[in-house]
Amino acid sequence: MILLEDDPVLFQFISTKLNLSDSARIIEAPDIKEAVSPLIVELVIQDGNNTYLTQIKSKVNLDAVARMTLLKELLKKQESGILHYSFVIAGKSIPKSVEHIAKAVGIKLVIIPRNIHLFVKNENFPRFLKAKITSEKSWRVITRLLKEKMTSIRQLSLLEHVSYGWAHTIIQTLKNQDIVTMKDNYVTISNIDALLNGAAWERPFENLIENEITINFDNAHTAATELSHMLKQHKVRFAFTAYTAGGLYTGYAIRHDSVYLYLEKDEIDFFIQTFGEEEGEGIRARIYVPDRKLFNDSREIENIRVVSPAQTLLDLAGLGYSARDITKAMVEKYALL
Repeated sequence: MILLEDDPVLFQFISTKLNLSDSARIIEAPDIKEAVSPLIVELVIQDGNNTYLTQIKSKVNLDAVARMTLLKELLKKQESGILHYSFVIAGKSIPKSVEHIAKAVGIKLVIIPRNIHLFVKNENFPRFLKAKITSEKSWRVITRLLKEKMTSIRQLSLLEHVSYGWAHTIIQTLKNQDIVTMKDNYVTISNIDALLNGAAWERPFENLIENEITINFDNAHTAATELSHMLKQHKVRFAFTAYTAGGLYTGYAIRHDSVYLYLEKDEIDFFIQTFGEEEGEGIRARIYVPDRKLFNDSREIENIRVVSPAQTLLDLAGLGYSARDITKAMVEKYALL
């Protein structure tokens, strides 16, 4: 974590790059009501009616942009004067790919020169939660709780074949963050928004994207159906996810201009060479590389191979507020899937 105490040089540099007035001053960060824990920014500057929420990083990556985007969406939902906020990430190393994405989502980037020293506290960036909720074992416990709605920790342990100690750790972590409530020996999820925010913060789905290409189909459903048929013929391991899978599971109207699918990394070149279109109209295929074992749990719905309901929910949650409606629809129907 970058510390700004006794570091007027960095504050002055950032103020200059943002073209702030001499009356600009550091203030406390605003309270975010729906955050699982404080969304940390190292520097909040007020200049007149404008507030600049600034994160300081040695290396700026996609995760930093995703976290700041989530902060922006939470404030937009909570504050009426969101136009008075600016969102800034300052760092010494900013890849070109990150610059492009930050510009697209309205986040300002500031490059810190090498002669300005960053004082780094010797500890990891604080996690949203004590235990990582989006790990494979943790997410199994959480989605089992969604399916059962109310059950005991011991039952969660037995149903998901994890140790009682692990199940207890996950539930205690969620309880400490007011995501679940307990009555006697039974537990239930009581704050879905906080759970989804935590998942989006911890595992931004777009961090897994490997490529995006144009494919020659008129709509997403036809594309997913035909691609499923052809990829199975070639014995390619794949599964559709996110909006594509979520729409099939819930009946929710999905985007017709894109399909979302997982491919193993060594199959991506084959997919691009076989189905990619250099010219002409079509829809987009967004290709992701899995960060866990997910193909064995895939299902067939309307002749389309999709990831499991648990994986679909995790990936939709990782898209943040842009996919919140369909994510909520998945939550509502999860017990029946």
